[in-house]
Amino acid sequence: MSAALRLHDADPSPLLEAAFRRIEAETMADVPILNPVLNIEAIGFDRWQDHWLGIVITPWFMNLVLVPGAIASWQSVTPGQRLFRKFPSGDFAFLGSHEVEVGEFQSCSLFSPMAQFTDQDGARAVAHAALEALQNVPAAAQAAPPADETLDDPRQAALKRPMSKREFLGSAFRRG
Repeated sequence: MSAALRLHDADPSPLLEAAFRRIEAETMADVPILNPVLNIEAIGFDRWQDHWLGIVITPWFMNLVLVPGAIASWQSVTPGQRLFRKFPSGDFAFLGSHEVEVGEFQSCSLFSPMAQFTDQDGARAVAHAALEALQNVPAAAQAAPPADETLDDPRQAALKRPMSKREFLGSAFRRG
């Protein structure tokens, strides 16, 4: 990894797509988990807390991806190590990554492998639904009573913990 953090003033989608096309050509050719109906595509990248947040779809995974946009608020993490990030829908573990086309970035796996998708449009729709769900407080958490009323109720205690990836994805599918 390079010593200097590469910041992105513009949407990093073309750089991410180039990086994953290179990876597909160099290391993923003939890997049996590839879904042949899917293409590499960066979806919905927009500013989030001074950085770029979106989803990358490939024939082998769908990941939330965060790319640095400002040095003051970026938290670096070593490639392969985890960093939890807070969203309205819960806390999500992002892995540190680095590719020459993009520099440092972080990703959170949503799907891998991608066998359940029958076409690019379906994968794209799920990506958009996941981005929307990420920014929404879960309905169960919105309806939770004050903390002092929940001490003896294990169902309410579950509302205090971060949402699991399975719960998050389930809420995205229900919205879509």
